[in-house]
Amino acid sequence: MTGANDDYVYDEATGEWRPASEMTAAATREVRDASGNLLSDGDSVTLIKDLKVKGANQTLKQGTVIRSIRLTSSDDEIDCRHDTIKGLVLRTEFVRKR
Repeated sequence: MTGANDDYVYDEATGEWRPASEMTAAATREVRDASGNLLSDGDSVTLIKDLKVKGANQTLKQGTVIRSIRLTSSDDEIDCRHDTIKGLVLRTEFVRKR
C-alpha cells in the first residue's frame, strides 16, 4: 500500500510511474547465473549449452557471448540482444557471467 507522501519513480521497464518504495524492493532482488554468480544490467554472459531459438530457425552455440544483458521482472530470465536475433530472452540457468 502506498502512503500519501510517497515519491514516484518512472519505471522504464513497464512505462509507468510507480511508488519509490516498490522500486527499491525490486532493486534489491538478486538474479544469479547457472554458477551462482550475481548478474546485473550491462553484464556479458556466455551460453553453457547449445540452445535452439524458437521462431528463428537458428541454434545459438555453447560459448556464444551475449553482451549488455538487461534484467527482467522475472528472476529466471534476462533480456538480451544478439546480432541476428532481436528481442531475445534467455533463462539464467543456461548462462554464465564472463
